[in-house]
Amino acid sequence: MSTPDAPVPDAPAPGWYPDPTGTGGLRWWDGVRWTEHASAGASPYTPPGRRPLPDGTPVYTVWIWLVVTLPILPVLLLFLVQPQVMFREVSVGGRSTLTVDPFALIGGPGYFLLVGLGWLVTAAVIVFSWLDYRELVRRGVERPFHWAWSFLGLVYPIGRSVIVRGVAGGRGLAPLWVAIGVQVAAFVVAMVWTILLVSQILGTVSHQVPYGA
Repeated sequence: MSTPDAPVPDAPAPGWYPDPTGTGGLRWWDGVRWTEHASAGASPYTPPGRRPLPDGTPVYTVWIWLVVTLPILPVLLLFLVQPQVMFREVSVGGRSTLTVDPFALIGGPGYFLLVGLGWLVTAAVIVFSWLDYRELVRRGVERPFHWAWSFLGLVYPIGRSVIVRGVAGGRGLAPLWVAIGVQVAAFVVAMVWTILLVSQILGTVSHQVPYGA
């Protein structure tokens, strides 16, 4: 005689199936029996095999916001420290003038500051992704997008948002849009920094090179 929890021979795999009670919705089959978890209809966002979250379950954590916003810090620091590290004051003919050192960020204090901050931000994003993953599990999300994808940067916020949206009735895409916005902002800041740097270098060189040389 089989126990109540014994697997049913040739039973379907756990998942969402049409409700046998005839409600027209879906009901969760755990591989042995029908459970109390039911859905009013087949949601196109529900990933196979994941139970929807109860209505009102928070889908955002402080960790995911840190994950998507921290990558802007190194770019902002580069933009802010550029005037201090790229220019140095020299004395020419008894007069002080500013000259450009285009290699000041390579091997100088500013270089190591930026590299160190970049590694620190990367490590923090990985740790915060793990904390976000753990919190999603605690809130009832089955098999959240794995935190290890944070090693690939934007992949974790994308995968996390897709899965959370699926189990939360369409909610949960905000971190994805914030992450994309941060990437766009970082690109714009980097482009502005590059344009300003090139123009300053060209302007300095044009003032230092005598005409007709």
